[in-house]
Amino acid sequence: MQIHRAKPKFLLLTGLSILLTGCSISDWYNGYYVERAAIIKGQKDRAAYHNAESPEMKELRKKNDAYCTELASRPENRIAKIGYENGVFNEPMYSGCMERRGTPTFGTYEARQAEKRREERRARGEIVL
Repeated sequence: MQIHRAKPKFLLLTGLSILLTGCSISDWYNGYYVERAAIIKGQKDRAAYHNAESPEMKELRKKNDAYCTELASRPENRIAKIGYENGVFNEPMYSGCMERRGTPTFGTYEARQAEKRREERRARGEIVL
């Protein structure tokens, strides 16, 4: 009789210990949930940035994107990287081209906004260099 009672308790105890030691709530929150939430927020911000443009600006962005993509992906403009015999896409050249042609990428826009916020904080005396 004693064996039959111990078996379910042992299985329950083993199951709970595996469950509780496998992944804590803070690991899940800080790892999975926060990363997923940040990705979703970034996608929403990017979509809002592009959706706020006028139809003329969207058309100009399409033309600039085609031109700058072709420019940055030319073999002579590719960045040499170990493991890639043909080089990789030149992202800095692409971003600079888009900005010079009047349609900055979302990353460039974000960087400008962050710099403006830092300058405002410096002007208010919140940041001391």
